[in-house]
Formats: sequence, structure tokens, C-alpha cells
Amino acid sequence: MTQFLSVARIASFLFLSSWLLACGTDEPASTTPGADAVYKNGRIYTVDGQRSWAEALAISDGKIVYVGSNDGVTAHTGSNTVVTDLRGRFVLPGLQDSHVHPIGGGIEASACNLNDQPGLAEYRTIIGEYAAANPDVPWILGGGWAMSVFGPGGSPNRDILDELVPDRPVFLSSQDGHTGWANSVALEMAGIDKNTPDPVDGRIDRDPLTGEASGGLQEGAMKLVTRLIPATTDEDRLAGLRYALAMLNEYGITGIQDANVDADSLDAYKELERRGELSLHVVGSIWWDRERDMGQIADIIALRDKYTGGLIDAGTVKIMQDGVMENYTAAMLEPYLVPDGTRGIPMIEPELLKRVVSRLDAEGFQVHFHAIGDAAVRQSLDAVEEGLIDNGRLGHRHHISHLQMIDPQDIPRFKELDVVANFQPLWAYADLYVTELTIPFIGEERARWMYPIKSVQDAGGMIAFGSDWSVSTANPYHQMETAITRKGAVDDDMESMIPEERIDLETAIAAFTINAAFVNRNETNTGSLEVGKSADLVVLDRNLFEIEPQAISETKALLTLFQGRPVFGDPAAL
Repeated sequence: MTQFLSVARIASFLFLSSWLLACGTDEPASTTPGADAVYKNGRIYTVDGQRSWAEALAISDGKIVYVGSNDGVTAHTGSNTVVTDLRGRFVLPGLQDSHVHPIGGGIEASACNLNDQPGLAEYRTIIGEYAAANPDVPWILGGGWAMSVFGPGGSPNRDILDELVPDRPVFLSSQDGHTGWANSVALEMAGIDKNTPDPVDGRIDRDPLTGEASGGLQEGAMKLVTRLIPATTDEDRLAGLRYALAMLNEYGITGIQDANVDADSLDAYKELERRGELSLHVVGSIWWDRERDMGQIADIIALRDKYTGGLIDAGTVKIMQDGVMENYTAAMLEPYLVPDGTRGIPMIEPELLKRVVSRLDAEGFQVHFHAIGDAAVRQSLDAVEEGLIDNGRLGHRHHISHLQMIDPQDIPRFKELDVVANFQPLWAYADLYVTELTIPFIGEERARWMYPIKSVQDAGGMIAFGSDWSVSTANPYHQMETAITRKGAVDDDMESMIPEERIDLETAIAAFTINAAFVNRNETNTGSLEVGKSADLVVLDRNLFEIEPQAISETKALLTLFQGRPVFGDPAAL
């Protein structure tokens, strides 16, 4: 009888164990291995479909294997699991920047760097000191100067550079990358004088009395000089990229779309990936050369096929459709309020643009547009629409960056055409670029539709954010604050610019996480903290939901994980 009861008990135990496993009980079998790492006691905003909150998560082999409660994560805690107590800290998915220039920005940072300097006196000091410290450098190169320092039109003068560097060529790009500043030596080497015609996609700034080139080269005119500059070396690119990766990881950024790549820059990404140094997911936007014809598509396809794989996706093409408003090269539906009544420069003739975009769409590419003015935005939307007519809805997630001005009639078209609105939100406040270089030359009525982020959202369009670094800071917390307040992130003692276009914090976070991941064709693997996704996350020093919007810009990342490994900060130091 005793023997029978023992057998019965064993059978009952086996049945109960099987039943519990079938029902998905949270109680683990004793042989369940632990995760590689567990993070618990946090305030984790997952950005999943329900915008859920969690206390803990577990990571194995670079993937998230659990998201939920502190009690639930114990099932994933084994003897070899590294457990980190978050102590109530705020956690977000790794952030993503949908429009950034890492290699060029990193190279510029180590050259004659004028970024973040307040005025001409500081420019003089830095240029003079750099030239003196680098007597053997054949060209003085760098940039980051602000157009607002030089007044309406943003045109610098070569006389300043001639005084500082009379014996070597100098070429310094503006902060936004749309204007070059050259000295007389560089202009003479390029053969630029008063008889040199403007290129079709640019303008040579000229002395109003003599007609001589004054030193400013707008848009395509820069190529007259840049074609003479010694080629950037592979080591320069690697050094610039390493600088950028460290900075981006320090902000909590684990995914990017590089807004201008070629074979050399894609080689740099691949080389750092080969060395195990590439610490974020990369989409490379291959530059569309507007001086070439449709035959370049074969070369673009070859680049995509060669470089796509691992952490790199080279399936995007970048098309620059206009310039910027400050120098009157952004393409506008109505004329600028300047004597010549220009409407700006459409870089690609609109009917040709339609054919280009339709063909790229058919070949499976995402198109990444640069469009500042309302005419360029409309031309870009028209081109996407042409692709839909020709090819159907292929779902390639075309997106338009910058969007300084959108005609109200075009706002609903973002949803209708499945085009993502890729704003650079840090620009959406009344700085000198807006108050001195833009509004006086477009008028208050049109200025109402500058950076209409909320209007696009209300019309059902998807919003994603990017920094355009090194044009402006890559700090996403500065950008979030400005998007929410429509004030400067550092100097917020001003009125909100077009306050009806302010968005909420949830929208700003989504624009840097799940929506940016969508633009980057990686939302099934990144953009939210869910089981099965890459363990990319950032731990912040404050809970963004518990502070005033004006304090968001003060946020610091304490720890950034990429595929489960720390790429900034130390879990043990939390």
C-alpha cells in the first residue's frame, strides 16, 4: 500500500509539473539558466504599443528576454547573472537620430572648429591660433560659423581671412553646411573672379560695387573650391567617426541615419564594425549626385549590395532639393521679400525629381529628402506621389528632413502618402536665424507655418526627429525641450515661437525612439524595450515625466547599453 501511494504521489507530481508548464506559470524549473544581466528597481518607460511601464528587464546574448516586474525578473536571475539595482532611475529605449553627419562632424571637431562660438571676435582668435599652431598644413579647413554673425544674407567677407591667413588657402563651411567662406588665395586657386558665372545650383557672393567675389560661396558654388581640397584620408574618417560614436553614445543614442554617405564613409563604418568598435545601428543615406544622370542608380545599387549587412543598412538615397532660407536658396512657393524677388533654388527640376524618385522607389530604396522651403516640400511630396502612382505602395518609408516651412495644403499629404516628417526640433524657436535672417524676408503670415510639428501630427502624419549635427547639437534632451516649449533649450527666457505647434513629452520621446526606428527600418529590433528586441537602452539621471519641461535640457545619461553591453557609463556606478 505504501509503495502504491509513493508511485501515486510521483505520478501526481509529474502531472502537476506538466500542467504548470503548459499554463505558462512564472515559477521556473530549478534548471532554468539565468540571464546574462538583470536590471531591476527602475522606472522603465518601454515605448511599446501600450506605452507600458516596467520595473525590471533581463538580457541574454544582447537581446531582451524579460520586461516586467521585480518579482517576475527573479525567474531570470541565476548564479552567474549580473544584477544591477537601478534604484528608481528612469530608463528609455536607446535613442535614435534620424538625420546626422557623424564622420564630417567628427572631422570638423578636430580642425579649425568655430562651432558654438558667439561672434566674429572669437572666430578671429580661433582661426589665427589654428593657423599658427599648424604651419605645415597646406589648407586651413574647418567650419561651424553662424550666418547670423554676418547679417542678412549671411555672407562673410574674404578680407577677414586674408588678414589672418594671407599665404595659404582657407575654406571654412558655415554651421549649416550651405555656405563656404574662402580667402583670396583659395578663390584665386579656383579661378573665381568677377567674370565667373554662378553655377545652376549655387551663387558666388559678390562685392556690390566691383562685382568681385567677396568670399562667400553659396550651395553648389562651394564645389568650385572644395574640388581642390586634398582628399580626406581613411584615418581622418575613422578618427572622426570614433569621436562621433563616443559623443552619441554619451547622449544615449544607439541608432542613426547618416544623412550623406559614399563608398569611403561606408568603408569607415564597415571597418569599425569589423574591429568591434561600431556601437550603434547605422542607416547610410547614399548621396544623389545631381551632376550625374539616372545611370548612377546602378552604382547606388552596387553600394547597397556591398555594404548592407550586420549593423549597417545602405538602402537609402539622400536627395537635396533646395538650400536654406537665410541665404534665399530654399525653394519657396512665393518670392522672398528681397530686391530680386528670388524664389530660391530647386536643386533638381521637379519633373526630373519625379522620375528619379519613382525609379528609386521601384528599386527598393528609401528616399531621404532635404527640403527647407514650402516649394521644395511640395516637390518632394509630388515625387513620392508619382512613385505611388507608378509602383503602388511599396512601403519604403520615404521621409523629408528639415521642413522649415510647409504650405498648409500639404500638411495632410504626409499621412496620405506615407511620408515621415523628419524634423530637427532644436531649430523651432526664435533665434537670430529666425528673427533676423528669415522672418523679415518671408513675412509674418508665412512664418506661421515654420516647423509645424503639431499640425503634421494632428493630421495623422508620423513624426521623427534628428539633430543634423554638426549643424546643431546632437543632444536629444535639448531637442526634446525645444519641441515641447518652442523656446531655446539653453536660453528659455523668451516667448514660445508659434506655441500652437508645441508637442507633448510622449510625442517627443516617440520621435526619438520607436518612430525613428521605423524610419530606420529597424522597429522590429529596436525603438522600444520588448522581449526579443536588441538590448539598447539608456539610464537617465532624472525622470522626464516628473520634471518641468524647461529642465529637460539638463538631463544627462548615466549608462547606455548597446546590444546589452555598456558603451557609455558603468552599471556598477549607478
